[in-house]
Amino acid sequence: MGWLIGVDVGGTFTDLFAFEPPTGRIAVHKVPSTPADPSIAIVEGLQGLKDRHGVDLGAMERFAHGTTVATNALIQRKGGKLALVTTAGFRDLLEIGRQIRPRVYDIQTDYPPPLIPRERRFEAVERIGSRGEVIVGLEEAEVRQVAAAIAGAGVDGVAICLLFSFLNPDHERRLAAAIREAAPGLHLSVSSEVQPEFREYERMSTTVLNAYLQPQVTLYMERLGQAIREIAPAAAIGINQSSGGLMSIERASQFPVRTALSGPAAGVVGACHVAALSGHPDVITFDMGGTSTDVCLVRGGKAEMAFGRDVAGFPVRMPAIDIHTIGAGGGSIAHFGADGLMKVGPESAGAVPGPACYGRGGTLPTVSDANVVLGRLPVELLGGDMRLDKAAAENAVRPVADRLGLSIEAAALGIVRIVNANMMRAIRAVSIERGHDPRPFVLMPFGGAGALHAIELAEEIGMRAVLVPPSPGILCAQGLVVADLKESFVATCRTPLAGDLGIVKRELARLSAALEQWWARERIAKSDARAELVADMRYIGQNYELSVPIPDDRGLDLPPAAELAALFHAAHARSYGHCDPAAPVEIVNLRLTGIGRLPDIGPPRVPPKRSGRDARTRPVWFAGDAAVDARIVWRDDLAPGDSVAGPAVIEQLDATTPVPPGYSAVVDASLNLVIGVRA
Repeated sequence: MGWLIGVDVGGTFTDLFAFEPPTGRIAVHKVPSTPADPSIAIVEGLQGLKDRHGVDLGAMERFAHGTTVATNALIQRKGGKLALVTTAGFRDLLEIGRQIRPRVYDIQTDYPPPLIPRERRFEAVERIGSRGEVIVGLEEAEVRQVAAAIAGAGVDGVAICLLFSFLNPDHERRLAAAIREAAPGLHLSVSSEVQPEFREYERMSTTVLNAYLQPQVTLYMERLGQAIREIAPAAAIGINQSSGGLMSIERASQFPVRTALSGPAAGVVGACHVAALSGHPDVITFDMGGTSTDVCLVRGGKAEMAFGRDVAGFPVRMPAIDIHTIGAGGGSIAHFGADGLMKVGPESAGAVPGPACYGRGGTLPTVSDANVVLGRLPVELLGGDMRLDKAAAENAVRPVADRLGLSIEAAALGIVRIVNANMMRAIRAVSIERGHDPRPFVLMPFGGAGALHAIELAEEIGMRAVLVPPSPGILCAQGLVVADLKESFVATCRTPLAGDLGIVKRELARLSAALEQWWARERIAKSDARAELVADMRYIGQNYELSVPIPDDRGLDLPPAAELAALFHAAHARSYGHCDPAAPVEIVNLRLTGIGRLPDIGPPRVPPKRSGRDARTRPVWFAGDAAVDARIVWRDDLAPGDSVAGPAVIEQLDATTPVPPGYSAVVDASLNLVIGVRA
């Protein structure tokens, strides 16, 4: 079996993780990202794997990629010029939405303007009813008229979203066929294909976002596919989804909205894999990069899932790992607000110009600059490929110190404490605010900056331990290597549990047939095929439903109504602290996820001690009024069972882990650093 390579493109760095199953060899590499064309950094990174680590790119068997192209296109509004086709009378649904404010207490903040202006929203005279029945038929003359209007609109793509088409997609399919014939070069997104489920506004928003992303993402996928095939013609290419599974590059071009959160999702998948190897099923992942921090709760080895969230201010109905993101990263800028108080983030220095210590022209004080001033970050990163400028970091932090009347080091500690408080709120949001006690969980930091802040966060919230993976800065790329193939299917079948569940069983049979076809199309062996069934349920009269996993031992059989009700009541009590067993319950949606297991890379091979670096120390500010001499340890020199007592700083290619006085880091059998936290 050849090399398996995962590549995660972040805002600051592009990370690469390569694994060779026959030998157990692992190679990691980082290169600066190229935001204008991410594929440039990918090719440079692959060449670095070849030149520095002897990776035979021609023998690459699988290339897995987590991309930020879709997210960046939404944030920067660089998608396609679109038209929308919808049912007559509903052209303004895209603007009306739910008629709620994005921020309840901020009367100045509005939702972002719609991606399609009103003059490019076209109405079709037709109507499907709430049971899928045809109320107003779609005449052929109407189909031709709409198709002709679209062909003459001068657009790049079209979103089609008709009322109740998730129950009866016939009208959408006819319009799509006519538009393809009238304007064959247009990108087309059809709601009954993108996400055929209940709730018209969210379904329309998701379909429009998919159409908006198609031109740019399709072009990127074509370039990427061509570049990878030139390097490794036989390599299978997988693109990570927001749900944490891989899909084909063709599927990513068809449904780019599924990639909107693919990078952070890959990190959670990698964290689940590493935590399982170390015997820690309950962890809170803490991914701190250059511009943002992503936090996720993992319980029983599985990440929490969400089926509806906002991306760049737009609602999306798609299965996604439930990740809470805040604007706190190494590049987050310290500044003073109108109230005169110092704040950190969400504005970031990004990759260009970056923090002042990067020496690329940045002058504003950032979290990375503060860590350099405190001695927590070394002056060399990426194995010496990148040098940090401590003098520039001090010059950036000095205005903050002068304004506060503090020393530069005290001001830097203040910056770190403020960003820690911001990240603490994110950890509380996925744990305490959702009914989970975080104290029994283990905090798993990763990303380039996660380990720098993890011990202070875990101590503050009362968590028992910190688990630093072998390659924390590369964990998202590692997650891509261990991710499985995944495909999601959904059907709306609103039915009371006390009624006839025949329609629910018929929809489950239809979804199961579609899943079997996907397994066959992807050539997934039965031994590697797995399915997960989820039912969206709610009390009759409620406006929103809970997603309730059906136990795996049921297979693809629907449990009896009484068992379904018990599962829902338990989920309701877990989420809200109460339930009403006497209240009637209904099913709204069925969700079936197909999984194709890919080969497991297993635990990492224990490498020989190989750095050859001499023991040394440097002054580091952990807290208080003075620096202490901390021992500098190169992580490649640590083997299972080794222990590093603080004060120390453990350095490696992709991350830095400070060990404060009174703490010790122990290397476990899977090469993770386990740091106990004082009660």
